[in-house]
This record gives sequence, structure tokens and C-alpha cells, in this order.
Amino acid sequence: MGKITLEGMEFFAYHGCFKEEQLIGTRFIVDLTVETDTNAAELSDHLHDTLNYVALYHAVKTEMEQKSHLLEHISRRIIDSICNQFPGITCLELKVSKLNPPVGGKMKQVSYTTQWPENH
Repeated sequence: MGKITLEGMEFFAYHGCFKEEQLIGTRFIVDLTVETDTNAAELSDHLHDTLNYVALYHAVKTEMEQKSHLLEHISRRIIDSICNQFPGITCLELKVSKLNPPVGGKMKQVSYTTQWPENH
């Protein structure tokens, strides 16, 4: 088993509960770690024996392009998409961060982190 981590994927998107957030958008950072059997790739040095991180990135990007109100909802969509496209994944951890959230004060970011399966 091995872990593949995509760190600091940055997207400009229109997620949020406020109408202004859905109109003007903001920046989001997504971190994804997936666990899968990497034994074949370790021996073969062939891309088809592992998870292609470019394809993982595009799965995240596709879901980030769809508007949502909540970080929890975005996260569930990303997890569902990845699990459907990459059945070799045994578990994953996902963190979605909204930069400069509209909280009425200065804050770097707010984040939501989840795992699949949930009891892992």
C-alpha cells in the first residue's frame, strides 16, 4: 500500500451561502491523500499500474467548478466522484479550504476535512 497526496490544489470558485459569494467567487485550496496498492507500480515503473494524479486532479477540478453552498457538500461530491472513477482507492482524506471567508473579521481560511471510509 502507498499514499498519493495532491497538496495545495488552488481553484477560483463560486461556493458559499451568501449571494455575493456565488457572484464574485473566491479562492479555495484542496488537499487530497488517497491510499491504494502501489506494489505493481513500484516494480514496473509504468503509469498504468498506479493512480494517475493528473486524472485525480481533474476529478477534483470538475467538482470544484459546480457551485455549492457548503464545503461539506463540495467534499461529498469530490469523494463520490473519485471513488466512482478510481475503484482501487482503499481510503482517502480530503481537506477543502476557503480563503478569506466572509466572517466579519480577518481570517486566513476556513477548512473542512473528511475521510472515506468514514470509520477509517
